[in-house]
Amino acid sequence: MPLRCQQSPVLAGSAALAALGALLLYLGEPSGYGKYTGSPMPGATRLPARAAWFLQELPSFAVPAGILVGQPSALFGPPETVLLGLFCAHYFHRTFVYSFLTRGRPFPVGLLFKGFIFCMGNGLLQGYYLTYCAEYPAEWYTDIRFSLGVFLFILGMGINIHSDYILRHLRKPGEIIYKIPQGGLFTYVSGANFLGEIIEWIGFALASWSLPALAFAFFSFCFLGLRAFHHHRFYLKIFEDYPKSRKALIPFIF
Repeated sequence: MPLRCQQSPVLAGSAALAALGALLLYLGEPSGYGKYTGSPMPGATRLPARAAWFLQELPSFAVPAGILVGQPSALFGPPETVLLGLFCAHYFHRTFVYSFLTRGRPFPVGLLFKGFIFCMGNGLLQGYYLTYCAEYPAEWYTDIRFSLGVFLFILGMGINIHSDYILRHLRKPGEIIYKIPQGGLFTYVSGANFLGEIIEWIGFALASWSLPALAFAFFSFCFLGLRAFHHHRFYLKIFEDYPKSRKALIPFIF
C-alpha cells in the first residue's frame, strides 16, 4: 500500500526549522566548532574533523537518497524527483568530498550528535515532502520559479565549493596561523562560503516552492549568516590590514 502524505508532520517539521533558526539569531552565538571551539572540558571527547563532518553530513545524503532509490521514477522524471536529486547532490559533495578534504579542528562529539540528529530530521523532512506530498503541474520545468531556482542552486553550490577551495589552500599542512582569504567572493565578503550555501537553499526553496524548503532556507540564512557575522568580526579583530570595504555576508550591504 503506497504511503500517503501526512501534512501534520510536514508543518511541524517546517515550523521547528524556522523556530530553530529564529532562536539561533536571538541567542546570537555561533555554533562551537572551528575557530569557536572552546577549551576542552576534562574527559571531553573529540573526533578528527574529517570523520566528524562525514558522520554528521551522512544522514542528509543517506535518508533522502534511500527514499529516492526506492521510487520507481527515473532520475530525470517528475520535478519532485529532480529536486530531491539536487538535494542529494549537495549532500553527496558535503559527505564524500568536502569531509575528506577539510583541514578543520577536532570536533566535539556532543556537537556532532546534535548535528547528526538535525541532518537526519531535515533529510527526512525534505525527502518525505518531495516524495509523498509535492505535486507539480506538467509545465513546472518551464516555470520561471523552477528555472531561476535551479540556476541559483547551481550558482550557489559553485560559489560554496570554490570558496571552500580557497580556504583550504590558505595554509600549508601543519600551519596553525590565520590568514586573510583572498579571491572569488572573498574580495567582497568574509563569509563567501556561507553566502554560496545560502544562495543554494534560496534557489532550492524557489524551485521546489515548498514550505519545508523555505523553512530550511530561512534556517540556513540564520545559522550561516550568524557565522559569517562572527567570522567578519574575528578577522577585523586580529588583522589590522583587513580590507575595510569587505562586508560580512552580502556584498556592499552587510
